[in-house]
Amino acid sequence: KEGPDQKTEVVLLACGSFNPITNMHLRLFELARDYFHETGKYKVIKGIISPVGDAYKKKGLISANHRVTMAKLATKNSDWVEVDDWESSQSEWLETLKVLRYHHQKLLSPDPPNSLQNAIPLTKPGRKRKQEPNRHDPVKKKNQGPDIKGVPQVKLLCGSDMLESFGIPNLWKLEDITEIVENHGLVCISRAGNSVQKFIYESDILWKHKNNIHLVEEWITNDISSTKIRRALRRGQSIRYLVPDVVQAYIEKNNLYSPESEDRNAGVVLAPLQKHASDSKN
Repeated sequence: KEGPDQKTEVVLLACGSFNPITNMHLRLFELARDYFHETGKYKVIKGIISPVGDAYKKKGLISANHRVTMAKLATKNSDWVEVDDWESSQSEWLETLKVLRYHHQKLLSPDPPNSLQNAIPLTKPGRKRKQEPNRHDPVKKKNQGPDIKGVPQVKLLCGSDMLESFGIPNLWKLEDITEIVENHGLVCISRAGNSVQKFIYESDILWKHKNNIHLVEEWITNDISSTKIRRALRRGQSIRYLVPDVVQAYIEKNNLYSPESEDRNAGVVLAPLQKHASDSKN
């Protein structure tokens, strides 16, 4: 039934602090979309930015409503990248896998379940659909040709630092990493010549699912990070052309980053480390 020219729809989901959002974060989406379109097999229909909630407890993390507002300002002119505040509005920290499941679920039934219980694990893509032909097929829009297959895949978009954080003890649950790469997929933007391939090679789980990990080389390298932006702001240095102008204006108007804000959560253990350490004790 599926012709060779059918494209799989992809939704790119980026989770993180976005503290603050930078031009580099926005570039990740553009690079990933170019990569998928150049394969000829995929059509990227949407990008979603999901800032982490305050309960993550990362050092220097300012309040989620400011981070969400800045992300919305930064994507105001994008016709395909949007901000979703579901994750950041939860009272407790959520594993990235739960956020992926939530967005996958939302694509299956556009009226989103607000409870986490409904964010069920994905069955292996494609298997279920063959048995139940009517269940997952979205209503075809008039302008949508027959060349799109099935439900869009939600893939986790990240930089190489996030992929390599899979190796940090207790930061990720092994079964979560497995489900992310097995059922959803990863798109990792890495600096040209980065050692991400080596990292995948050295991990049995990642190696096993390497076909579901898309490595995108960033040839026009961009070394902007939120950490460096905050450092410049603390020192009264300019951040123009590193973040969108609207974000810079918002930061200045609200006087968001200071030596005091950088000390927030100092000495507090990161939520996932707390949770997984206590899980392993129980």
